[in-house]
Amino acid sequence: MAEIRLEQLAHSYQANPHGPEDYALRRMEHVWEQGGAYALLGPSGCGKSTLLNIISGLLEPSEGKVLYDGQSVNGLTPQQRNIAQVFQFPVIYDTMTVYDNLAFPLRNQRQPSGKIKERVREVAESLEIEDLLHRKARNLTADEKQKVSMGRGLVRDDVAAILFDEPLTVIDPQLKWRLRRKLKQIHERFNITMVYVTHDQLEASTFADKIAVMYDGQIVQFGTPRELFENPAHTFVGYFIGSPGMNLLEATSSETGVRVAGVDLPLAPAVRDALAGHSSRSLRLGIRPEFVQLVAPEQAHLRARIDLVQDLGTYKILDLRLVGGDKPLFIKARIEEDRAVPSGEVGLLFPESWTRFYADDILVEVETAGVDDASGDGLVGEPQ
Repeated sequence: MAEIRLEQLAHSYQANPHGPEDYALRRMEHVWEQGGAYALLGPSGCGKSTLLNIISGLLEPSEGKVLYDGQSVNGLTPQQRNIAQVFQFPVIYDTMTVYDNLAFPLRNQRQPSGKIKERVREVAESLEIEDLLHRKARNLTADEKQKVSMGRGLVRDDVAAILFDEPLTVIDPQLKWRLRRKLKQIHERFNITMVYVTHDQLEASTFADKIAVMYDGQIVQFGTPRELFENPAHTFVGYFIGSPGMNLLEATSSETGVRVAGVDLPLAPAVRDALAGHSSRSLRLGIRPEFVQLVAPEQAHLRARIDLVQDLGTYKILDLRLVGGDKPLFIKARIEEDRAVPSGEVGLLFPESWTRFYADDILVEVETAGVDDASGDGLVGEPQ
């Protein structure tokens, strides 16, 4: 197991990069602590696989260092770094049995046959493939082959870390949840540093203790699934995490608070003070659909009309078109399944403790805006 540290790391596929736009990975500092279960989450093209390949040694970074337990590993091969990697498509030997596939890394290390047998049985039991050990790998299903591929990474007990590059892409959707849970159990059992790359927030949240969210070649936030949901540090995190993601409304500062869709929304003094230094920058109000409160129109400054209702069984998602403003603005709200859908205009209120503001996409920190109390001290948009 190893602590993995990135120091001033950046990478460009161009020979002479001139600006940030020329970099696949922008300069970053980051640490994955020894023995942790981590996810690297982001959309296609954000730099996840590039970063994973640099960590593993398949790619040399343009700038900066990769450190394992404080020692630079730049220039070392994956084998020299003692890394195991599980790819999107299974990497196994079809002509070998499952047992021989799992034993292969240990035989290369010239481990005693007794230890090999014990370790292979232990890993096979963890992955629930004991009954497949004497079957040829070519006769396995796609999910069984991926289990064997994972087992080849897990079978060595001396690896510095195991890196997973979207390993469940080829797995039947009905089996994915079982494998995600199994990986979590394996991590708890063997206590190996694991980094799991995915574009699926459910996979990341199920597997990882902490998630690094990537956007445009940068890690824009690193935290627990709860921290990413409740307090997104970047507008992309708010939008990408959650289903549906956070509502983000263009806003401008006003004397008493902010102006949204042509309506002035009063804010608490502490929030106004925090926004005062950002008046000349792009400002957006963020609120998750779960926390939008629907009230009678006369109880709120901000009003909307229902544009679409999506009934998802245990709850409903309402698409609401804001009344007022120079251009159409929409917001989503989540209500319980048994609640009647309002007709005509509705008023919108936002609990202060769940309302966020972003200047140039970065969270504006407010001293008194905690996230532990869902009720908050007040409601944004409530008539005074």
